[in-house]
Amino acid sequence: MVQLTINGKQIQAPEGSTVLHAAKMAGIHIPTLCAHKELAPYGGCRLCIVDVEKWRVPMAACTLPVSEGMVVHTDTDAIKKSREFILSMLFSERNHFCPFCQVSGGDCELQNAAYDEEMTHWPIQPGWSNFNVDTTHPYFVLDNNRCILCRRCVRACGELVGNFTLSAAERGAASMIVADTDIPLGESSCIKCGTCVQVCPTGALIDRTSAYQGHDESLTEIKSVCVGCSVGCAVKVMVRNNRIVRIEGDWDGAVNHGLLCEHGRYHPVADSRTRITAPQMRKNGKLEPVSWEEALGSLADKLKLLSGDKNGVAAIASTRLPVETLAVFKELFAGNFKGALVTSTEEGMPTAVVTDFAEKNEAFEGKLDVLRNADTVLCIGANIQKSHMVAGFMFKRNLSKGTRLINIDPEDSELDDLANVALKNKRGSDLDLIKGLQAIIVKEGLGRSPLEISDTEGLIKKAVSATNVPLEELTQTAQILARSISPVILFGKGITAQRDEKLVEELYRLAVLVGAVDSERHGLISLKGEANSMAAALLGLDEAFKLNGQKAVYVALGDDYASKSLVERVSKAPYLAVQASYESSLTEKADVVLPVTIWAEQDGHYLNLDGHTQQAQKSLTPPENVRDNLVVLSEVAMRMNMTTKSDWQKSILERKSSVALN
Repeated sequence: MVQLTINGKQIQAPEGSTVLHAAKMAGIHIPTLCAHKELAPYGGCRLCIVDVEKWRVPMAACTLPVSEGMVVHTDTDAIKKSREFILSMLFSERNHFCPFCQVSGGDCELQNAAYDEEMTHWPIQPGWSNFNVDTTHPYFVLDNNRCILCRRCVRACGELVGNFTLSAAERGAASMIVADTDIPLGESSCIKCGTCVQVCPTGALIDRTSAYQGHDESLTEIKSVCVGCSVGCAVKVMVRNNRIVRIEGDWDGAVNHGLLCEHGRYHPVADSRTRITAPQMRKNGKLEPVSWEEALGSLADKLKLLSGDKNGVAAIASTRLPVETLAVFKELFAGNFKGALVTSTEEGMPTAVVTDFAEKNEAFEGKLDVLRNADTVLCIGANIQKSHMVAGFMFKRNLSKGTRLINIDPEDSELDDLANVALKNKRGSDLDLIKGLQAIIVKEGLGRSPLEISDTEGLIKKAVSATNVPLEELTQTAQILARSISPVILFGKGITAQRDEKLVEELYRLAVLVGAVDSERHGLISLKGEANSMAAALLGLDEAFKLNGQKAVYVALGDDYASKSLVERVSKAPYLAVQASYESSLTEKADVVLPVTIWAEQDGHYLNLDGHTQQAQKSLTPPENVRDNLVVLSEVAMRMNMTTKSDWQKSILERKSSVALN
């Protein structure tokens, strides 16, 4: 620790900290514009200048490291005068006529900084040029007229997301933020994550949907969890008048550290599906609105006739539902009804083989944090550019710093353009490919741990033949992986959906061989599926959904989408009950439809792919005649004279997890 004095207050700060960080730890405010807690120090705006005794000139606190005995002053008259001049220059360079800006009135960091310095007017006459406003993006607008060139957006796009779409073009007063080679944002390489919008301190980048819909002080902020995938990003849901105005990443989030993807930030707000607001029953061949009493009574009467028959009722639940709901779902249909077919909508495709392997070998997977420091990432069977995108951000941002990427996927992928090596093996040849890599590493003596392989040459030849990948590419891949210091192997449904436990076993052996997994590191990670994919697997809801003469099907869909395959299979059942939030081709075929809450209208817990248990908080009040998913299942049980006293925390521990649970 380093001892220093700031404004007469003696404080301690970790060695290597900046003066800005040390001051913040001590509760001392230093104004900033270009600085951000998740971005590397930049020192561009100079608003955070401070005086250091025995130093000749003021220094930027955001880039100044602390030193032993340093004496710092943050609020001298000279410093205040300098800050006012800096702000005056910023206001004069662009069109910051605040009454016409959508973030004016408390949400603009530039305006708030001016108020903090007691500025009441512009000391310097503005002389701005008019820049074109880019409105081509579907989710946000870029207005360089409001830009202060702090480059937070540029740095966030590169340092945090690893996309490097934004940059600064031109010089001096003509400087502006551009996408790629100065093309419209809507036509650029932007992946629509919205991180640039969230870090912008002015109105230069604004959301299309939330602009002019109220200042932050008029919104209610509710911390929750994104249920878009199994990464489990922490979010802040900004609500007004029982409506989501926008969703932001929570910078304090343990998993995502403020990052979100398009699916987590924009899709929930833009969801235009039609809500179901009343129970429905099929009468005279069509669905008609009925009371809850009639719908539940009719459903109970039907299910009572099938109680005790293991092939009477098949049940399937969405993995987007809270773990409390999934636990009661399992207890009701597998425990009380003794149903032979009780599973989840993912049918274990992303989790079954992983969990089966864990039951024989204990927890073997690592946490997402290992991606931050990986020098090589092998991505196999995982389209990280389309799903689980935040996990991809964690290594994509390091590619420019030397992290190597190996992408193995039979299909063309956007990840191929970023990869050092992109292998296009034949579909179904993954096992031969993995064994071939092992054999090459053993043959060349590059392994970090012993692995007995009797016929390396035979396995290598078989790998080349089965995969149709040239030997040179296989050898290059094996050498890159084996010579890495901190490799990570990331795999997805391209591997797990094959339901071949041998694939996971050989991937594990490869990870041990190259040092990705040892006593200290766990650099083998499967991406799982939807929000509670892990929880569903631990509850045993991971078998294939194959009807075998069941007389009724109960679908707890919640706000999830029903796949075409699922609709085709359940439509063959004599009786179909669906609890869902939105109208769909599935509800159209149902005999009973029970309207339930969406993700933002219910409390609950989610177990992410890291093994973190996180709580989602209710953000909205549901429509009057809509009931919570858990409440509906409990009412069905009550009408069947069945008890549901499931302890979900205990239930998920009854099966071994592939990753250590937190």
